[in-house]
Amino acid sequence: MRTTRIARRDVTGSATPTQPPVWTFIEFEAEDDLAEDLADRLAGALLTEDGWYADFTVGADHVIVFANRIFRYRRGDRDARREAEAYGRSVGVPDHQLDWND
Repeated sequence: MRTTRIARRDVTGSATPTQPPVWTFIEFEAEDDLAEDLADRLAGALLTEDGWYADFTVGADHVIVFANRIFRYRRGDRDARREAEAYGRSVGVPDHQLDWND
């Protein structure tokens, strides 16, 4: 894996009361064959509280990772995206944070 960008952003206007007002975003790239292992490791490391998630693309697929749950779907598949969004809502992600790009 190669880190391509690390940025801190003030998200005070969109953070929930239990989330910190400043987030660190880490962007990276890796070979496609590492995607499954990366998703598994993220799913095991993300906090279950407050709806934290990570997302990345693999070829034409989008991978959305929550604590202990992984969604992988073809970008543009609206039904699969809605399923991931519904799960996100169920674990506390506010609608305005379900903003990954397909």
